[in-house]
Amino acid sequence: MLETLAISNYRSLRELIVPLGPLNVVTGANGSGKSSLYRALRLLADTAQGGVIASLAREGGLPSTLWAGPETTSRRMRKGEVPVQGGPRKQSVRLRLGFAAHDFGYAIDLGLPQPMTTAFALDPEIKRECIFGAPVLRLSTLLVDRHASHVRVRRADGEWDDVTQGLSSSESVLAEIGDPTRTPEVLLVRDRVRSWRFYDSLRTDAEAPARQMQIGTRTPVLAHDGRDLAAALQTLREVGDHETLDAAVDDAFPGARLNIRQDGVRLGVELEQPGLLRPLDAAELSDGTLRYLLWIAALLTPRPPELMVLNEPETSLHPDLLPALARLIARASQRTQVWVVSHAAALVAALREDPACRCLELHKELGQTRIVGQEPLDGPQWAWPSR
Repeated sequence: MLETLAISNYRSLRELIVPLGPLNVVTGANGSGKSSLYRALRLLADTAQGGVIASLAREGGLPSTLWAGPETTSRRMRKGEVPVQGGPRKQSVRLRLGFAAHDFGYAIDLGLPQPMTTAFALDPEIKRECIFGAPVLRLSTLLVDRHASHVRVRRADGEWDDVTQGLSSSESVLAEIGDPTRTPEVLLVRDRVRSWRFYDSLRTDAEAPARQMQIGTRTPVLAHDGRDLAAALQTLREVGDHETLDAAVDDAFPGARLNIRQDGVRLGVELEQPGLLRPLDAAELSDGTLRYLLWIAALLTPRPPELMVLNEPETSLHPDLLPALARLIARASQRTQVWVVSHAAALVAALREDPACRCLELHKELGQTRIVGQEPLDGPQWAWPSR
């Protein structure tokens, strides 16, 4: 389980050290930084897939994603006595991301390359990358250390082995280094990060694949857009907790029953509802009803990941469904760490009733995202690697 998330110089996240628990709810007013925090987590996930540089490029490149405010703010600036202003930058241009779990931590430092004549002069480079033993990065806890293109790994006797020379500045050690006999820590962190699941694009529109009969194979993990809903629900019924599945449907739609219709190799979703003479198939369901079935398939997965991230799961749902959704999310957090980004007050309030819930309310101060109630020295202990 992740215990700490750290972001520095990413959009409005000037320096944010976030404490985490089994169930984490991120909320706040529009523009407070919820989306930036979510995107920073996705960038971390992209490092294990070798896609962090491409992801930054899609956001406009490193210069577009860096903190745009001054390096420091004075007391008089914070009080509004003088305008916010900044002089020439003294620190290196850097975007830093990291996390710490109960046993391992990871940190990456990205910056601009040395000036050169090329069309890709603004492509960011990985300047430093570290895997360390939890809870905090220190010389004594450092296990894998990457400086520019040079990677070294600490042996059991405390000495260092050089793993590679000439690693590309755009390649993460998580994506490129992986000898199980020499770098087991890299494989462990890589596999954990690659198991993270992000659900922010479940489709319920009229042309959504989930509304149509689809070829079905055993599906323990729902696709990011929900295209294999019927197969995922049938898999859950056969190899998962079918009683919890039926209870979740009844909790949201009292008296309803879920059916999976089979036509040869194709599967489709049907929902029997009290008072109707026939079941409704997925094409006839409302957006909210279909979306709730998608959340059931995602959250009750028989193969829970290390981390599941839900971005605005309340979308399209009637307010009456939010308490049932909160109970479904809380149940899922007993098997996997859950991160929910939401601006629905009713959902946030329902989730906060769970003793395991950690609510992170964001606000902005002089353009910088902060956690409400967290003073500068209140966050978890964290140390960034130097260059």
